[in-house]
This record gives sequence, C-alpha cells and structure tokens, in this order.
Amino acid sequence: MITLGIDVGGSTTKIIGVENGEVRSPQCIAAADPVASLFGAFGKYIYDNGISLSDIDHVMLTGVGSAYISGTIYGLPTLRVDEFIANARGAGYRSGLDRMVVVSMGTGTSFVLVDGDKVTHLGGLAVGGGTLSGLSGLLLKTSDIRKVVAMAMKGDVKNVDLHIGDICRNGLPGLPMDVTASNFGKADQTSSPEDIAAGLINMIYQTIGSSANFIARNTGVDDFVLIGNMSLLPQCAAQFERIAGLYRLKFHIPEYREYRTALGAALSPGYAE
Repeated sequence: MITLGIDVGGSTTKIIGVENGEVRSPQCIAAADPVASLFGAFGKYIYDNGISLSDIDHVMLTGVGSAYISGTIYGLPTLRVDEFIANARGAGYRSGLDRMVVVSMGTGTSFVLVDGDKVTHLGGLAVGGGTLSGLSGLLLKTSDIRKVVAMAMKGDVKNVDLHIGDICRNGLPGLPMDVTASNFGKADQTSSPEDIAAGLINMIYQTIGSSANFIARNTGVDDFVLIGNMSLLPQCAAQFERIAGLYRLKFHIPEYREYRTALGAALSPGYAE
C-alpha cells in the first residue's frame, strides 16, 4: 500500500508516494488555484505510475493551500499535517541527524528546530523565492526564475555588493576582506542586469545564512538542512558553502529537497490533525 504526501501551495502542488519506506516518483504540478493544482497532481500521479485508488492507504495533506480542501480525496482516508511537522519529518528522512534546524526556503523562509521527537517552529523571514521573483520583476523586467538564474550565472556580485575590502585597509577580526559589508552597496544606474541578478540571489542567501548563524548561537545546533525550491538554484550549494566557512556551520542539501515537505506529510500519519 502507498501513502501519498501532498504539499499544496497557492498554485503549485507537490506530490510524493511512500511505499515500504521508499520514496516513489515525486512530481510537481502548477495550476491557477490550489484545488485545481491538487486534483491535477493527484490524477497525473496515479495515471503516470499505474496506481489504482485501492492501492492507496492514506492521503496526507499539508501546505498553505490545503486549507482550501475539505473532506476526503476521492473517498480515500485523507488526513492533514501541520506544515512545520511535515518540514521536520521530511528533512529528517535518512538524514542521520537527531538535532537540526530545517530551513524551508520557499516563497518566504521558515526555521524549524528538531530535537529528537520535539519540533519547534522558531520563526521565519519574509525573504525567499517570492522576494527574488518580485524584485526581479521590478529590476530585471522578468519574474521568470529560470531566466534570472541564467542571468546571474553570467554576473558578478563584486560589481554590485560592497565588501569589507572596499571600505577597510585591513581585514576585521573574523571578517575576511571579501565578506559583504552591504548588499547592493555599489549598485547604480550602470549596473548590468546580470550583476543585479547575481546580487539578488546572493542577498537572499546571505540573509538566510546570517539568520542561521544567529539561530546556531542561541540553540547550540549547527546542522541546518536546506529544503524548498530555493535550494534548487545552482548557486545554492556554493553560496552556503561560503556561509558555512564564515560561521562554522554545516548545511545539508538532501536529495528530493524540493519535495521534502510532501515527503514529511507522507511519513506523518501519527502526527495528523
């Protein structure tokens, strides 16, 4: 029997199956509204995988869009899981970590502390993929993240960010000369779109990384698991590797990282509401 975990966003739904503890065929579907997105994802998933309704044990829903769904899905046992619980359970899947902070980088960013079976939502930032999309629309005249990422790959943040070396003759204690002193501190009307795109992605990741540093200092936890769509960007691993070196933290980017909330829902029948 298969348990389906479904993470329903505002217009995008992620669905993943778990069968005998193994992940099965994650998929993502976009639609104009969460209800259409969910049922589109569900139908496509069972069709593509040759699954009948009788093969499904439970349907586990999570995500902000799940509030629009009432009752059961096609008469199947349908349960709902708190999104932060789903983040924690999904990020912990085969992580080998008993204590960690889950950093869910979606439209915004949330931080969830996991200490054994205890899950605590620490808070979040109104900075994430939505920030990148909105600012890109204003500054680059496109909100297409694929185009923005491609532009950023050709850009150089040194042309828009002010670094310690730009304002100090000697490095400061614990702060190398190439550490950012001010995001977009050098930017002006002549800045290229490629450099602006690189600066935007850099700013978002650095904001999240700095927040992780403060959390580590207050919790004593230095393992951070990155999940969500912003963890898919090709700049992610290199950016957080630099942040890890600066703050002496450990960032983990797991397989199926964009589906970890849906996976956590599938793994959480015992945590359902």
